[in-house]
Amino acid sequence: MSRRPLIAIPARFSAVTSGLPDAAEVNARALIEAVWRAGGEPATVHPHAPGGTAGPDDVRARLARFDAVLLPGGGDIAPHRYGVGHTHRTVYDVDDEQDAFDLETARQALAGGVPLLAICRGLQVVNTALGGTLHQDMDGSEQGHRHVRQAVSFAPGSALSRITRTDKAEASCYHHQHVDRPGEGLRVTARAADGTVEAVERTRDGGWFLAVQWHPEDTAHEDPVQQRLFGALVRAAHRSG
Repeated sequence: MSRRPLIAIPARFSAVTSGLPDAAEVNARALIEAVWRAGGEPATVHPHAPGGTAGPDDVRARLARFDAVLLPGGGDIAPHRYGVGHTHRTVYDVDDEQDAFDLETARQALAGGVPLLAICRGLQVVNTALGGTLHQDMDGSEQGHRHVRQAVSFAPGSALSRITRTDKAEASCYHHQHVDRPGEGLRVTARAADGTVEAVERTRDGGWFLAVQWHPEDTAHEDPVQQRLFGALVRAAHRSG
């Protein structure tokens, strides 16, 4: 049996976790299981960034032992990270240490050609890391993108379309923020019916990369289209390892 490639998944800080008396660091079980089903070895990574600053050299060295990175969903990014001076009342779970580590992880993975799959907040992190901006809230239209499965259309010829072998999918969505201006070198390759950006890819070759706004792990156990995203990440990790 070949070695399972090691997939780095930054943990999420959690103030309350069932069965533990104190705060914890967590990752969604569905996400971990989707990586495992695909043949990867999911490894939760401590998002260490003292004082809200993550050193590039330190993050680069920590990523060197992994074959790929998965940036998962989570709370909101601090608006000042993408150049906005005010904070919308719906912004939640902002953590400077989490932001700093995730942003630097995105930068180092992209710069080093490390295979990278970014999901929900992960997409927003990549967009922010590349100088893009976010809509802080979807104008109160939470019913459209929270706790819902909805159709998402893929751009013809996109990597997303090739990987999933389709031009549309039913996506499990849970987000109130989304891309405003795409970051440098990113192009939109999927949208919801209302125009919301649901996936981005790089405009130039720089290593395997895909970012989706929805949560493919939610339905990957029953939907081969969603599981193929994790399979593609693990195959890319095999090639890079």
